[in-house]
Amino acid sequence: MIKRLFERLTSNIDGPLFAIVCGLLAIGFATLYSAAYQAPGRVSAQALNVLLALALMWIAAQIPPQTFMRWAIPAFLAVLLMLVGVALFGDVRNGARRWLPLGFGSVQPSELMKLAMPLMLARYFHRHEQTLRLREYAFAVLLLAVPTAMIARQPDLGTALLVAAAGFYVIFLAGLSWKIIAGGSAAVLASLPILWGVLHDYQRRRFLTLIDPSSDPLGAGYHIIQSTIAVGSGGITGKGWLEGTQTHLEFIPERATDFIFAVYSEEFGLLGNSLLLILYLAFIMRGLMIAANGPTFFTRLLAGSITLTFFTYTVVNMGMVSGLLPVVGVPLPLISYGGTSLVTLFISMGMLMSINHHRTLVQS
Repeated sequence: MIKRLFERLTSNIDGPLFAIVCGLLAIGFATLYSAAYQAPGRVSAQALNVLLALALMWIAAQIPPQTFMRWAIPAFLAVLLMLVGVALFGDVRNGARRWLPLGFGSVQPSELMKLAMPLMLARYFHRHEQTLRLREYAFAVLLLAVPTAMIARQPDLGTALLVAAAGFYVIFLAGLSWKIIAGGSAAVLASLPILWGVLHDYQRRRFLTLIDPSSDPLGAGYHIIQSTIAVGSGGITGKGWLEGTQTHLEFIPERATDFIFAVYSEEFGLLGNSLLLILYLAFIMRGLMIAANGPTFFTRLLAGSITLTFFTYTVVNMGMVSGLLPVVGVPLPLISYGGTSLVTLFISMGMLMSINHHRTLVQS
């Protein structure tokens, strides 16, 4: 009886994907324990975050993809209204207006848009699958541009980037012409001087210090300088768990969140990074496999967007910590400390599992 109950509870859980996630979480907890060695409460808090996220992943995995599609428009409109609420009377923390007060607490709607955006666009293209023309793509770009601009103005460039990526992947996978992509890229490059003027001062400093971090070694360039020192000092095998000097002498800023990859690289070196990259690659390959085998246009677009957005998380964070990309505040998926982004990721994984499970039901 217990065996049947266990099989029933786990029937919708994709075994290979869950095994990869468990491997990444194990690395994450080990690294977080070292990064937060003087604040062990963060490890227990992250454990609670993971338990909540796993429960939400399991719930998402039970929901048929048709239900996700049915609720795509209400979810998108609700989150969009929440973003308007943030702009009008949101809480200001550290100079950014990103949180919406709800009386009993606060919520960050921009994180929810990471889910609402691909759901909305995947539903839109599914409904217009037989009549896709330039007009449909233009409307999809408009749907993407409005919330992305609202999030960028908070300002929250990192989340705006991830929302834009999630939406763009849906548009791209729906069949957008390479000629249009090339033309749009050229237009963006041509508008860089205008975009530069729109950026906040601290955002411009991030780009400038990427080119020459030594120009402000104790200010805007400090993050990049210290993180690259930590990454390079790990060598081939690393300094050993709990032995990272950059970490434990507190040279690495935000070492439990955005810059946790520097902690991991210093202590586990190139060999540890290779293992981490293999696990991330396995996750991406499994997600793309689920996307390719999706039973409907909606599920293929949604699964593809979720997987490629996970890829963007990884590349942007590692590039940021390694000094190859500007600092934009993107966490390393399943490794960095944090509750909201972790919950968003696990719900997305639950959607992938739902798509894969219900594909099996359709085929059988």
